[in-house]
This record gives sequence, C-alpha cells and structure tokens, in this order.
Amino acid sequence: MFELSAELIAFLVAAAFFGAFVDAIAGGGGLITLPALLMAGVDPFTALSTNKLQGVFGSATSALSYARVGHVNLRRQGVAALVALACGGLGAAVAGWIPTDALRLILPVILIGIALFFALKPGLSDTDRAQRITPAAFTAFVVPIIAGYDGLIGPGAGSFYMMGFVLLAGYGILKATAHTKLLNFSSNLGGLLVFAALGAPMWATGLAMAVAAVAGARLGAMLAMRIGAGVIKPLLVVTSTAMALRLIWQML
Repeated sequence: MFELSAELIAFLVAAAFFGAFVDAIAGGGGLITLPALLMAGVDPFTALSTNKLQGVFGSATSALSYARVGHVNLRRQGVAALVALACGGLGAAVAGWIPTDALRLILPVILIGIALFFALKPGLSDTDRAQRITPAAFTAFVVPIIAGYDGLIGPGAGSFYMMGFVLLAGYGILKATAHTKLLNFSSNLGGLLVFAALGAPMWATGLAMAVAAVAGARLGAMLAMRIGAGVIKPLLVVTSTAMALRLIWQML
C-alpha cells in the first residue's frame, strides 16, 4: 500500500507533525518536511509534490483554526485566496521552464533580512498599525508574486506573506499569521493540482503525513493564539535564519 518502508513512513509522519506545528506558528514547515522526504530517498520532484500534498492539509487546518476564533475572515479573503490558487498553480506549471539559480542565490539574503527585521524592529506586536496599501492592491500585486514563487520553488513563502501583511497591510503579528495560512493553503493547493495532474505525489505516504500535519497544525495554531507575538516572533526569526542557512549549505 505505502510506497516506502514502515520505518521511513514513521519518520516522515513525525516530520510532518513537527513541520506543521512550526508552520502554523511562523511558517517554514517545509524546511522540515521536504528535507525529510529527500532523506528518505525520494527523488526531488516527487518529494516536492508529496510535500505539497501534506502541506495542503496542514495549512488548511491552520487557516480554519484561526478563522473559527475570528482572526481571519475567509469570505473577505476569498478573492486573494483564488489569486493565490491560480498563481501557485502557474508557478508549478512553469517550474521546469524558468531558470531559478539566480533566485536561489538571493533567497538567503532575503530570508536573513526578514529574520533581522522581526528580531530588531521595535514595536512589532499583535496590534494593527498604519495600512500602507489597500487590500485590493495587495491582492493584485503582492499575492501573485509570492504565490507564484510558492509554486515555483516554495521555501520562505510563508515568511514573505507574513512580511507583506506586516509591512504593507499593517497587520499585527497574530493577524498576519492567520492571513498567511489561508494564502499559503491556496498557493499550496494550486501547486498540488498541477503536480497531481502529472501523477507526481506519493499519495499513500503523503496522506499519512497529512494526518499528522493536521494534528501538528492544530496544536501550533492553538499555541500561537494563546501567546501571540511572544511565540511567533522568535520562531519566525529562527525559521527564516534556518531556511537561509540551509539554502547556503545546499549551494556550497
């Protein structure tokens, strides 16, 4: 039934739980689950598509958890979510046609910049601040870029969404996290639909990971809502830095 041995499945299920827990709070869950799939001997393309499969369930759980208590209005974000869905699928569809080497070179710099911003900027809290861009403009210009990147490559997309909501939309940390999860789900789903059409995911393994991801995401979202910026900011700094270091290590 499963494509891998029982030992590897158990390893991947544990990775999915921890990855979804971290992702629900600060993003960067793919930093845990994608390397785990590669360590299990899965080829990169199949690993990426299987990671999208389990990630869809984790991000959906996070988004619904935040929505239930009013941190995000799913209906008001419907257009943005559809844009993210379409652009995530488009990014995945053109992944084999666009050279990404230059983008991979600058990603560590961007991620370290995000980590420094959240670590050093004073006044970042769960309180909303001044809005620098209208919701329509955010949906039209910011969401397509990040969602397309999510489908094309993926690492750091959650951090980029978060940065956009905090800097441009003026959201507090917790509200930005809640809205990030909805768009992350949509761009993940768009990418998954393309990969599924190509028959790329390991369905049984991916769904086993998805069950663990649902549990991890629920626990992470509950912790984030209970503590807020006090747990989100430090974990965001750690995950952004870790993603940057991993990308640098891969290049070297």
